[in-house]
Amino acid sequence: MISNVAFLSFHTCPLVPPGSGDAGGMNVYINELASMMVSRGVKVDVFTRRTGVEDLGIVEAPGGYRVVHVTAGPLEPLPKLAGALHLSTFAAAVADFGVSYDLVHSHYWLSGWAGLILKRRLGIPLANSFHTLGRVKDATRRADEPPESLLRIAAEHDVLAGSDCVIASTPIEAEDLLAHYGADPTRLCISPPGVNHDIFTPGDQRARRAELDLPLDAPVVLFVGRVQPLKGIDVAIDAFARIQHQHPAARLVVVGGPSGAQGQSEIRLAQASVEEAGLAGSVDFREPVGHPTLAGYYQAADVLLVPSRSESFGLVAVEAQACGLPVVAANVGGLAYAVADGESGYLVDGWNPADYAAAVNTVLDDGELAMRLSKGGIEHADHFSWEATANRFFELYDGIL
Repeated sequence: MISNVAFLSFHTCPLVPPGSGDAGGMNVYINELASMMVSRGVKVDVFTRRTGVEDLGIVEAPGGYRVVHVTAGPLEPLPKLAGALHLSTFAAAVADFGVSYDLVHSHYWLSGWAGLILKRRLGIPLANSFHTLGRVKDATRRADEPPESLLRIAAEHDVLAGSDCVIASTPIEAEDLLAHYGADPTRLCISPPGVNHDIFTPGDQRARRAELDLPLDAPVVLFVGRVQPLKGIDVAIDAFARIQHQHPAARLVVVGGPSGAQGQSEIRLAQASVEEAGLAGSVDFREPVGHPTLAGYYQAADVLLVPSRSESFGLVAVEAQACGLPVVAANVGGLAYAVADGESGYLVDGWNPADYAAAVNTVLDDGELAMRLSKGGIEHADHFSWEATANRFFELYDGIL
């Protein structure tokens, strides 16, 4: 039976709230999974690279696991490719930490590369979750986005070849690993993420709107995510301009901050698009928030818009559905698994803003339909729980041990 696990999260700390920088769904995933494992009696240490001059050292997370901040490279945030230069230093520090682990579970390709070093040095099994895949992102990236680096693609192939178990979030991600990377199906496992149903639950819409300073009687369209080309905020704004033709009082609320190399330029472009479209009084940019407040946004809104160009799962879509919020999302990757098309929301092919606007207007124009989708979303989200995810991981870990 497994008793002690090392998680690797090289480029982002699970204690950082998701929504900006490199913090996103993976942060939630690691935090919830580690917390759940601790509640089952397993010790978990999460290793992450220090990105500031403050000496955080070892911090106990609210969930009971430890976060170990490792000095590897300069004490500042680094682009991912620059961070890769310090992976061997990072792995050496983990190996010398002085704790005997049953296995290593790495998250993302950077951590996976460090995980390969640890597997060879410590002689323990390696499980890896990619969370996103370079080849898949390249297949649907926006025209002005640079392609993923050849270093990343090569590293993903290496991690796939060297891992004892590669965990895909959905059958769709598993198919991508087989089709784009030639993954060994005997070492490929599927385990969907969960949702915290103690936090993400239906609530009083008018009360939440009053708390969040949102209009009580106008339609509210919500966008939640890091501001970067991948998440499709450009599509959301263009779609909202069309939604306003039919619903002049509607409000678009964007919850999230800039992320990645193009994050700052993307938020400037988004704000400029809002000004040019005459939407300045109708689009509200808000900072990333913690989960309790985020649940309030889901409860306050009428529909969530998720026009991502790529998603391995799409955790915000499931969180929203758990709160009873209908979702209009891109029919890509894990979103096709996370959203029940026609039952909890709508999946849209491609990234034509007019198609997203039409789907959102369909929900806003039909109160009875919105109620049916809300109920369907709650039922669909019930299929996802961190308890079930942890159960599956115990099976996977025992299998590779």
